[in-house]
Amino acid sequence: MLNFNYTNAAPFLAKNELAALQAQLQIADKALHDGSNLGSDFLGWVDLPTNYDQAELDTILQIAERLRKEIDCLVVIGIGGSYLGARAVHSAFAQSLTGQVKNSPELLFAGFQLSGDYMNELLHYLEGKRFAINVISKSGTTTEPAVSFRILRSLLEKQVGAEKARSLIFATTDAHKGALKQFSTDKGYQTFVVPDNVGGRFTVLTAVGLFPLAVAGIDVKKLLEGAKSMQDLCAQTKDLTNPSWAYAALRNSLYRQGKGIEILVNYDLRLNYFSEWWKQLFGESEGKFKRGIFPASVSNTTDLHSMGQFIQEGKRAMFETVLWVNKSNSSCLIPNDPDNIDGLNFLSGKELQEVNHKAMQGTAIAHADGGVPNSLLTIDSISEYDLGQMIYFFEYAVGLSGYLNAVNPFDQPGVELYKQNMYALIGKPGFEERKQELEARLAEQAE
Repeated sequence: MLNFNYTNAAPFLAKNELAALQAQLQIADKALHDGSNLGSDFLGWVDLPTNYDQAELDTILQIAERLRKEIDCLVVIGIGGSYLGARAVHSAFAQSLTGQVKNSPELLFAGFQLSGDYMNELLHYLEGKRFAINVISKSGTTTEPAVSFRILRSLLEKQVGAEKARSLIFATTDAHKGALKQFSTDKGYQTFVVPDNVGGRFTVLTAVGLFPLAVAGIDVKKLLEGAKSMQDLCAQTKDLTNPSWAYAALRNSLYRQGKGIEILVNYDLRLNYFSEWWKQLFGESEGKFKRGIFPASVSNTTDLHSMGQFIQEGKRAMFETVLWVNKSNSSCLIPNDPDNIDGLNFLSGKELQEVNHKAMQGTAIAHADGGVPNSLLTIDSISEYDLGQMIYFFEYAVGLSGYLNAVNPFDQPGVELYKQNMYALIGKPGFEERKQELEARLAEQAE
């Protein structure tokens, strides 16, 4: 069971400081259920683990079972919330050296950037391989995934023919409208739905995440079960014994003290992409109106030999949330060395995980002593159930936290400006005037 402990942050709080936020938390919690605050059109994720479309889930599982027998790899095309959730969960179960789940099709990712070198490497890798495509886009016109889909669709049709390609292309998109939905209908592609009331960064528990994960052999039913257990807890527990409440209260209390950076710390490489998903979830949800806690991440013990110096002794503007997995999937004992050249025989016979645990504990105390509050979020193991719990925990907490900070946690108006500038500079029709303005500014910069 997920557990949240803030012992190493308590000394930085005034007496009853978190309890004083309970009235605000109650209002925020109520808004997540009755839509009485901003973003009420995007609360479908709140009840998603309970209300998931069973017919769609059955279709996902049936197609995934077929594909696991037919393909070598699935290319997932999407950007932001359209790929990060699936990549986070997949990476948690993948073998560290190969990046893939054993005895399952590979998951490869495209459409999350515009690097020509990456795309050419991917195209070369796919030559001669049996692959399918899952393109994920609400509209179908977002530049990065749309360009990647055009390129990869061309390769697939070249390798297997247009007719066979129809059975190997899957679109996760709007249920009724948009360029991708229309194109998929015209071509006869199987489609899955991005719900209208679930924003992109909250879609990992929809077909956006569940379809590619199911193809990769991950038990998505267990993922939903874990999320449902946390949904039930959040629905039934309306005080600081609810871990999402406690986490939201703690981070906002520290933010009001001037600590505007939160570092998510993990001690397991399998959670590196989970940190990336978390950064989008919180950064895009809270960073508005010149407000918000900046989300950063480190992977320890690796980063203790680099970023550790700054965290220990740098500007005191940060706090940490530490992720810890209680149980390893395997045992690794440190052997005895008769010569003891490295002086480490005191570790002989110990589990490597035990040493890692003591490193985590010692670091947390050192950072707290150095003026960096830190809390500890633990899960039992890397399992679908535990990750489902953790996903819902963070989703619920960011909803509460955004409302505590008086922002709409479910929109992202700030991401549009870069798109408009990019469209203008690459010559999209309708942006001619803006193109002239931007090119003039670029010419000035070049002088």
